[in-house]
Amino acid sequence: MKMPRTLLAGLLLAACIPAQDWPHWRGPNYDGSTEAKSLPTDFSRKKGVRWTADMPGPGACTPIVVGDRIFLSSVDKERGKLVAMCLNRKTGKTLWKHDAGSGFGGDATAGRRSNYASPSPTTDGERVIFFFGNGDLVAYSKDGKLLWRRNLQKDYGNFAFLWTFSASPTLWDGKIFLPILQRDAPLGRGRGRGRGGRDGGDERNERKPIDSFVLALDPKTGKTLYKQARASKAQAESRECYATMVPFINTDGRKEMLCVGGDVLTGHDPDTGKELWRWGTWNEGHRQRAWRLVPTAVAGSGVALVCAPKRAPVFAVKLGGSGEIGQEAGLAWQSEGRPNPVSSDVPTPAYADGNFYVLSDVRSALSKVGAKTGKVAWTVELPNDYRWRASPTYADGKVWFIDHNGLVLVVDANTGEIIKRTWMGESEDDDQIRSSVVVAHGNLFIRTNAKLFCIGE
Repeated sequence: MKMPRTLLAGLLLAACIPAQDWPHWRGPNYDGSTEAKSLPTDFSRKKGVRWTADMPGPGACTPIVVGDRIFLSSVDKERGKLVAMCLNRKTGKTLWKHDAGSGFGGDATAGRRSNYASPSPTTDGERVIFFFGNGDLVAYSKDGKLLWRRNLQKDYGNFAFLWTFSASPTLWDGKIFLPILQRDAPLGRGRGRGRGGRDGGDERNERKPIDSFVLALDPKTGKTLYKQARASKAQAESRECYATMVPFINTDGRKEMLCVGGDVLTGHDPDTGKELWRWGTWNEGHRQRAWRLVPTAVAGSGVALVCAPKRAPVFAVKLGGSGEIGQEAGLAWQSEGRPNPVSSDVPTPAYADGNFYVLSDVRSALSKVGAKTGKVAWTVELPNDYRWRASPTYADGKVWFIDHNGLVLVVDANTGEIIKRTWMGESEDDDQIRSSVVVAHGNLFIRTNAKLFCIGE
């Protein structure tokens, strides 16, 4: 029997990932899904908890899990440090914790809305890579030995972002990939004043052109393998992207890294960084100047789903092309409906079994959408007391997600019924919880501002 091409591509992506691990922000398949079964649904802060671990402070970083180790970063509020941590998966005990970041907190303009411990780490099982919003990129062995460190702002100039940069690194095919998609000039007066510059020093306030680029680095040494320019016709804030690069393998075996931002979606050769194809735009004529992009592209069923900003639609782009792809020629479908189509401003959708699960922070709703057709199977309205900005996770025929205050919902993926509501936050004043629910080794890992919970038998 001939294997379906989409299944073959998925198997190739996951071929080197041990079963049950969650080694990347978006999981073993880079799409927010896992094959885990028989997960617990009857749990609370007190019920069904294997262990809890106190966090030194908040952080939007989603933990990653490999074998018996959990890796995550955090702000240490009391000491004013950025830390990299490793916990024992079975007990929650801290195995090691290091001061990893050279700068504390986040951009003053963002206030309590972000901090430098927002990107999630990534690992190949031997080494773990941490990235922080101030540009620090640090590698440790799984046992906590420092392997190398560098600061990308020091190497390539100050970042030119209005908000705290928070793309997560991707470790795949023997390389670390990180996109730096930013404004082409430093920010001027007002919010973010002076950010951006070629050398991070005396010239940071001069309005010199600033490049957007894709980096590939050697995970063993941290040395740059290539720095590939990534052009864009977008303007001002619309050039800024906070999304993560994800791998994709075409039906002919061609490997790609998908990169979204600056009003377009591109596919890159992972060996050279060369742009293989480009599709866009959702920003007609690039007229919108404040459409920074947050959600990462998600591949499934032969398309990549990209979420345009604010209340704009989502777009399914055909994969497997080459060169400059026309907007109509490359578009499989886009979400419809007025005044509110299926959309997402911040959360990255999940993909599983031929469907996308789009969590909308602007609509307070979750929708199941057919990947090939764009047909909406169901939409469930959600409580809207707090924002839904952590990306959803698909596992065990259910969708799992958490709001800024720590309310966890579990939705039946077949019917759209909410089958579990439980509050995991610390107080009614809790806000800004943005770490996705992680599924690994038969357990749920739920991070709040103050604790990491392990749920399960």
